[in-house]
Amino acid sequence: MSKTSSFKPIHCIIYYELPVPTIILPRRIVEEPGRRGVDPASCIVDLLVRSLSLDPMVGVESYLELALRCLEEGRRLADGDPVQASEKLYEAAEEVVRALANYNLDDVLGRVAERGRWTATELPKAALRISDKLGEWFRYSWSSAWALYLWGFHEARFDSEVVRRYVSEIEGMVLEARKVTGGIS
Repeated sequence: MSKTSSFKPIHCIIYYELPVPTIILPRRIVEEPGRRGVDPASCIVDLLVRSLSLDPMVGVESYLELALRCLEEGRRLADGDPVQASEKLYEAAEEVVRALANYNLDDVLGRVAERGRWTATELPKAALRISDKLGEWFRYSWSSAWALYLWGFHEARFDSEVVRRYVSEIEGMVLEARKVTGGIS
């Protein structure tokens, strides 16, 4: 068997509206970021916005679209799979932080560019900076997202009832980011 005959491409949905265009990427390109704790979709947005010098609002709108998609998926999963729901809700909060950082935190983006990606250090720092502008509620919501990530996803300690109670905080982050940036409707 030749090396190429075992190639199994993975389809990656890039855009949400129907009909859904797809892009075929090698499985390893999609899986490797996940092994490193990096969301492939966010990584692709970062890469394209930066390397093509796209208007920053393209990044803002893209992150908001990802946040909305993760929020909807987290809400849908909350009753049946609280672990996966916790992960998706945390991802929604991450995308909100990225969107708002792209909107008005150029110094944070500079540090992210130096490192080549968002890190577990830069995300909370950006969330704190955003809470300085939007209010303490944002810091509390970020803390709730972190609880979902740690206790709901990694430790699998949250049941459906607990996860459902956090949904409104994550939804508030998404809605406020859309309002502040004039992002996707």
